[in-house]
Amino acid sequence: MASKIETYIISKVKEKRKEKGFSQIALSQKLGLSDSFISHVESQTRRAKYNLNHLNELAIILECSPKDFWPEKGIK
Repeated sequence: MASKIETYIISKVKEKRKEKGFSQIALSQKLGLSDSFISHVESQTRRAKYNLNHLNELAIILECSPKDFWPEKGIK
């Protein structure tokens, strides 16, 4: 199960992905990962997670700052 911060970041990436019109498969391919990677991360039942390198690459692809995926303050 994902922690609160992981859930927050996953939801922010998903929000940006949808804003930019990327499917899960298309974004996975842009990252150079398996076609199912994004769907596994966004699934509540899978253990796949983004790492810092993923978040940096996602920011480049989605044309935003990596900070856009993080909350303003820590999450308890």
